[in-house]
Amino acid sequence: MRIATWNVNSLKVRLPRVEEWIDYAQPDVLCLQETKLADSAFPGLAFEALGYEAAHHGEGRWNGVAVLSRVGLTDVVDGFDDDDEPDPQARLLWATCGGVRVASVYVPNGRALDDDHYAYKLDWLARLRRNLERAHDPAEPLVVAGDWNIAPADDDVWDPAAFEGATHVSPAEREALGALVDWGLHDSFRRCHDEGGLFSWWDYRAGNFHKKKGMRIDLLMASTPVADAVTFALIDRQARKGSQPSDHAPVLIDVDLPAREGADR
Repeated sequence: MRIATWNVNSLKVRLPRVEEWIDYAQPDVLCLQETKLADSAFPGLAFEALGYEAAHHGEGRWNGVAVLSRVGLTDVVDGFDDDDEPDPQARLLWATCGGVRVASVYVPNGRALDDDHYAYKLDWLARLRRNLERAHDPAEPLVVAGDWNIAPADDDVWDPAAFEGATHVSPAEREALGALVDWGLHDSFRRCHDEGGLFSWWDYRAGNFHKKKGMRIDLLMASTPVADAVTFALIDRQARKGSQPSDHAPVLIDVDLPAREGADR
């Protein structure tokens, strides 16, 4: 099974590029973030024509997450699967695809360490941890994929000194990600690559992509059954090139999972 994630930074603008990428990359499951569409505007028929079922959780101008699958799409849940007040922002979507529970996540950016949005980010991550504890088992096949807006380690940014005092690398954010690792999630990309300088996001400004000034913030965090079955992982930098690219590149893993009873293969 090939599972991918991509922050497309406006699906309306990027749809032809997403269709092109699906055609050559052939993901079985694709998690999208920052669709920036209402549910009524989501191009489900375009993905159906490519052989994918789709679920979308959007709010219109901002945020928005989706899961596309050609191996089945069931048990869809918008947002946090708990009894608290719904998150007013469309940042989380769950579905079961081919026997794997998948979440597409768009973690809040945080903006600045003294911004209310940073506190919201930490609260959001803590709520995700509680949600996992309440509703999931780390022994089940599970992938929480998306734009985490956290670089897990200094190797995941082009220059740690350039980010001193900024979001995405702060100790509190990395500790929140570490709490999810403690629960049972693994950075699946690192099962295949342990070197630094591998980035999934580059600022549009100042030619940072060509200068290799980026961050690795798009992660496929997987439970042990999935992480142990990863055979290949890739950040597709080619998709960051050309006309009107997203500022993120898609990230994918190939997983050799045993067939599960009831899974739609």
